[in-house]
Amino acid sequence: MEEYNTLSLFSGAGGLDLGFKQQGFNIIAANEMDKNAGKTHERNFKETELIKGDIDTVFEEILKFKNTDIIIGGPPCQGFSIAGKMDYNDPRNKMVWKYLEVVKELKPRIFVIENVKALYSLDKWRPIREKIISDAYDMGYSCLPILLNAKDFGVSQSRYRVFFIGVKDSELDKDSILAYIDSLKEQPKTVRELFKTVDRIGMEGNPIDSTAKITFATNPILRKSPYAGMLFNGMGRPVNIDGIANTLPASMGGNKTPIIDNEALYNNKINYVEEYHSALMRQEKSKNGEAPSRLRRLSIKEAALIQSFPEDFKFEGPMSSVYRQIGNAVPPKLASVIGELVKAILEDRIEKSTFKIGQLNLFS
Repeated sequence: MEEYNTLSLFSGAGGLDLGFKQQGFNIIAANEMDKNAGKTHERNFKETELIKGDIDTVFEEILKFKNTDIIIGGPPCQGFSIAGKMDYNDPRNKMVWKYLEVVKELKPRIFVIENVKALYSLDKWRPIREKIISDAYDMGYSCLPILLNAKDFGVSQSRYRVFFIGVKDSELDKDSILAYIDSLKEQPKTVRELFKTVDRIGMEGNPIDSTAKITFATNPILRKSPYAGMLFNGMGRPVNIDGIANTLPASMGGNKTPIIDNEALYNNKINYVEEYHSALMRQEKSKNGEAPSRLRRLSIKEAALIQSFPEDFKFEGPMSSVYRQIGNAVPPKLASVIGELVKAILEDRIEKSTFKIGQLNLFS
């Protein structure tokens, strides 16, 4: 395989980078401003040059990588996320344009922008996604946004992400892209199956990290599933051990850390959450105070596994930072799928045509 030099922007701990590396891409440099995430990246990507600092301040240093074939990255997404304020003027939203400035200067063969589902699906963000596509077009790239759920590609978690794939001097065939991606689908393991590969909670290989108390919600919010709604205070949703996890948030570490039932996980008992949910659905009175001790928070080791990080991937920084790095990351297994797709495009295994000036396709 030809060695494709890849530049990573807004790299975080390196979930996207790892997926591309697993597909044989050469990550020549990465840029990250968060110190702890940068330390994590340095530890796990020893052959990659890490450019530390805000992209505005290190812009010229980034541009020295003239031999870049691929640019990848996930500009800050909090401004677009429904979990945030969704402020059109949020300064973090402007980082996607800085990313495209790098593309304009370095002229890679392909670029990949990763972001949250809202940027793909909400009318509020239509002007942003259309500007990404039209700006790419003006630089000589066709640009196709595709929405994927990590659970469809072997990740034990429901996690939607949009990927804008930009290809220089060629027009992508959307149907061919989607058909190729469909061929890469993989059934995920259940959380129970996944956790068989790690020590029991509290042992050396799986220490207890978050000790945030779990208390019953005073006014529970019920949904059809016991793993939705709000049965406990603090936004930490229970994990369906015999299914897959909900999206892991970057706000883990405190009372937003997902909840595990030890008795269900280790002793095959019925999940306490299901029993309590059934009682509430029968209109029994809700409980108050602390939840039973069998319920505890997801550990860092378990969160990393759910995100599909390999066991030998090491994180740096205090507990809150590590949880945040994990929650912010692109699952490496999902990133690997995008890497495989990019490789197929580069190797002409996916149908594409000559770029047609004057025929902008917004893929709406």
